[in-house]
Amino acid sequence: MTAVVLARYKVIMFRKIVTLVIVLPLAAVIVAFAVANRELVTVSFDPFSSTNPAYAATLPLFILIFVLVILGVIVGGAAAWLRQAHWRSAARQLDAEARLLRQELSALRNRFAADAPLVPPATTYFDPASPPAIAPPRS
Repeated sequence: MTAVVLARYKVIMFRKIVTLVIVLPLAAVIVAFAVANRELVTVSFDPFSSTNPAYAATLPLFILIFVLVILGVIVGGAAAWLRQAHWRSAARQLDAEARLLRQELSALRNRFAADAPLVPPATTYFDPASPPAIAPPRS
């Protein structure tokens, strides 16, 4: 087994253990809460008539609490998402600017690469019959 495979295996096992350590006690607490709050409650959605409401729901207390917690998470997530709209807009604008600058840089590189003089390739062999490239020093 290579070191990379072993490291990935360790990370996966660590995540599974952490998940079990968090999820199992949380599930036990949720089940205990549900068992302790089984009594039925009536929720009235009519503020004007409490004796004969237009719409009322009778359900176990734990279901009502779970539904309200889920709704709270959804409303809180939506509020956070709306508050971050400015940052997402700024990120899109900066991304577009960076893309434009990359295109401009590529165009400039291509233009200067086309204008550059071609340098002849260096010779990699030695020909003793050819005259020396540098004149010998005079003494």
